[in-house]
Amino acid sequence: MKIICSTLNAKYIHTNIAIRYLKAFAQPEFDVEIAEYTIKDPIMNIVTDLIRKKPNVIGFSCYIWNIEETIKVVKMIKKIDPSIQVIVGGPEVSYDVIEWMENVKEFDFIVIGEGEETFKQMLIELSGEMQMENVHGIAFRKDDQIKINPQRNKLDLRELPSPFRFEEDIPHLGKRVIYIETSRGCPFSCQFCLSSIEVGVRYFDREKVKDDIRYLMQNGAKTIKFVDRTFNISRSYAMEMFRFLIDEHLPGTVFQFEITADIMRPEVIEFLNEEAPPGLFRFEIGVQSTNDFTNELVKRKQNFEKLSRTVRMVKDGGKIDQHLDLIAGLPEEDYHSFRKTFNDVFAMRPEELQLGFLKLLRGTGLRLSAKEHQYIYMDHSPYEMLGNNVLSFDDIIRIKQVEDVLEKYWNDHRMDFTVEYLVTHTFPSPFDFFQEFGSYWEEKGWSRIGHQLEDLFKRLYEFLQMRGTADLDVVEGLMKYDYLSRQKYKPRKPWWEQASIYDKSERSVIYQRIIQHPNQLGQGFVQLGLTEKDLFKHTLIDKLSFDLDKYFTEGKIVKRETTILSYFDSSTETTTIYSVVENAL
Repeated sequence: MKIICSTLNAKYIHTNIAIRYLKAFAQPEFDVEIAEYTIKDPIMNIVTDLIRKKPNVIGFSCYIWNIEETIKVVKMIKKIDPSIQVIVGGPEVSYDVIEWMENVKEFDFIVIGEGEETFKQMLIELSGEMQMENVHGIAFRKDDQIKINPQRNKLDLRELPSPFRFEEDIPHLGKRVIYIETSRGCPFSCQFCLSSIEVGVRYFDREKVKDDIRYLMQNGAKTIKFVDRTFNISRSYAMEMFRFLIDEHLPGTVFQFEITADIMRPEVIEFLNEEAPPGLFRFEIGVQSTNDFTNELVKRKQNFEKLSRTVRMVKDGGKIDQHLDLIAGLPEEDYHSFRKTFNDVFAMRPEELQLGFLKLLRGTGLRLSAKEHQYIYMDHSPYEMLGNNVLSFDDIIRIKQVEDVLEKYWNDHRMDFTVEYLVTHTFPSPFDFFQEFGSYWEEKGWSRIGHQLEDLFKRLYEFLQMRGTADLDVVEGLMKYDYLSRQKYKPRKPWWEQASIYDKSERSVIYQRIIQHPNQLGQGFVQLGLTEKDLFKHTLIDKLSFDLDKYFTEGKIVKRETTILSYFDSSTETTTIYSVVENAL
């Protein structure tokens, strides 16, 4: 019997741990082949590849991001060869099972919930007596009726075989995100999350997990993401794993975790700030909302004061990047409340702030009680909300405009100093900047076209110019600094219209003065020993209307002409910017 476990990942760099658990658990009785694709792959290409493998059984792992495309694949496969047994499982099809079986006749079986043992028992029956009544936790068809067998007891995770020891995966480990879990379940009951349905937290064998991580690193894995819903629920367990990863990590490896920030003890953060190498860890923190009433309605326990303390302590340590999540559309959080939530969280200046929209997932408490808050939402995945009793569709559209420019202008860190100045000095709040700019961005149709780096600077400048922004000369100077400091090489054509206000003869005069008095740019510049020819070839000079050094050292805008010199070091692909008050030259 030829068996394939397949899925459509969101991106090529992703891997699916679920189908690898199925493969590992099915051994040695069954040899399961893994076949992964992406949701961007043409359906015909996926079907062609699967059919050519001549399978008897295909299992698909289903999620909100791939269910629509997976159904298309399944329907086509069944048209080509109805004898192929199709099994689907995963969080997207584990709920509303009857509805799935009625609406997608091509699904022969649905695995409900945890699938390792269930899948193996299915294979035993499919290769033998076909007594599907003996298999716990499945839905199937018999005599034109849909049957559902009750789920089995939860597995002992300590006994599960490793999903990582397959030779065919080794060539890809360094190119993809590798997902690993040390526990299943969540101690919290957030009604918008599927994890709230499973009661309690179960742990894998610690030493087996460590062996798997050693194996992955030794075979080239660079990005390892823990999928535990709350990695730090057990302080002792988290500390043990942090210590292990710090002690045994290989250079270039990055570990990502989902943590609950308000339960993280200060001594744990102090330990990480002292012991962890920079860049080794990355934290993902779900804030979702700072509205206490909203959190109470969705049964979400959160102490924002303690959460903020954790985020700030981690940020002050300078070792760990933090990705904070917000959800727009939670119960009783209207537009103005969400504006406050956004500003509350942005005040912590996370490296990334992810703005998402509520999805009413099958099986969640919030979907079951959707009528209480007059939710309307998409009938198909991802079931995103379209409005409720306090947030109109127009409000949602406005917030989506914020999301678009937030990603480009904050999360990508293309102009940190510029944005910081704008949200601190120019606009009433960070949200107001991203909202006003996002609305202008949409109005101009820029969301429908591509952009180069220079375009992002030009579009921001056009927006600020259009609205008559005060001290635009200061903002322009910071934009120039942000642009130049991130260049690896001397740009042929900077984003602003006039690359330099100086002609060649004026530049020559300035360069000669700099060569005569290099110490005015600091000892680091003196050590470069640049000639005038070097300066013409590897530097760019321009004039600002304020003292850049004064702003960076004291946070003050002092209006006086300043010349900035950007040195582009081609040997190291780095740029250093020096500034000097104009009259000093």
